[in-house]
Amino acid sequence: MVEEAVTTLRAELELFGRAEEGFALLEVFLDVARLRLGAVVLDPVGLRLPDEMTDDRAVVQKLIDEIDREPRGTARVPEREFDMEDEQARWDYVRLAYSSSQATVWSRRHRTTYFEASGQRRATYWLPDSLKTDYFEALSSRGWAIPPDWLTAVAKRPKPWWKRGGR
Repeated sequence: MVEEAVTTLRAELELFGRAEEGFALLEVFLDVARLRLGAVVLDPVGLRLPDEMTDDRAVVQKLIDEIDREPRGTARVPEREFDMEDEQARWDYVRLAYSSSQATVWSRRHRTTYFEASGQRRATYWLPDSLKTDYFEALSSRGWAIPPDWLTAVAKRPKPWWKRGGR
């Protein structure tokens, strides 16, 4: 089976004019990809507001404070899952993803990572061509500008599984 080509798109908050633009692009993505999504998770330990966030700082800080007060399980790697059918959960995830040390959006059966924010500094989308087309159409129809470097990004075929992993 030949895998669909995938485009890598950098999405660090500092690449946008305002952090809220990055949040809006993630929010549109989650809406467009909802039927394809598997787990949408983040590490709730050590959440910290990104410096770039301007709007909603107080609201998101309150959410972080509430999460910090929750009892922690004994799991070695804590993970908090968000229900993408719930509008409030999507809003929370979008703002917390960039506040987390690790946030990931998986495809069904965890075969593909669609989005990952890590270390509160890096963020990347990996989009198969069909999803990228749907996503870009949704962004345009909602009046959001697609970052110029995203428009020129070249899709590549993923390495076969036996060639992945450091080779």
